[in-house]
Amino acid sequence: MKAVSVATIKKELQQLSPDELTELCLRLSKFKKENKELLTYLLFESHDETGYIESVQQEIDEQFELININSYFYIKKSVRKILRNIKKYARYSLKKETEVELLLYFCKKLKTFKPSIKNNITLTNIFERQILLIKKIVSTLHEDLQYDYNLMLDELKD
Repeated sequence: MKAVSVATIKKELQQLSPDELTELCLRLSKFKKENKELLTYLLFESHDETGYIESVQQEIDEQFELININSYFYIKKSVRKILRNIKKYARYSLKKETEVELLLYFCKKLKTFKPSIKNNITLTNIFERQILLIKKIVSTLHEDLQYDYNLMLDELKD
C-alpha cells in the first residue's frame, strides 16, 4: 500500500465528523509509541512549554544516571540514545527555543559527565556537533534570544 500526500489526507480529514476524528486518533495511537507520545504532548503538554522542557530535562537526568560507565563503548551508546530521544522530543514541540534549551542542557550534562568526555574522541565530536547545531538554530531566532543563548554557549565552551 502506498501512502498518499499530506494535502490529500488533510482534505479527507476535513470531511470527517469529530467522532470519526477521535476514533482515527485513538486508532493511530495504538500503532506506534511515538504516535502516542505526540498525542500526549499535543493534548496535555503543548500549552505549558516550560513544564514540558523541565519534564524532558528530568528524563535526561535519569538517563544519564543509568549510563554504564565501565567502558566508553557503553557510554557512547547511551549518549547517542539520549540524543535521539532529545531530537524526538524537540520534533514534537516544533519550537526552536525548546530544541535549543534541550540541546544546551544535554551539552551541560555531557560536559560535566564523569568520566570526562575529553578522554574519548567520539564523545568530544558528539559534543562539538551539538554546539554547532545549537549555533545554527540560535542564528535563526530573535536577537534577544540569540544574545541569551550565545551567553550560555560561551559558558559551555569554557
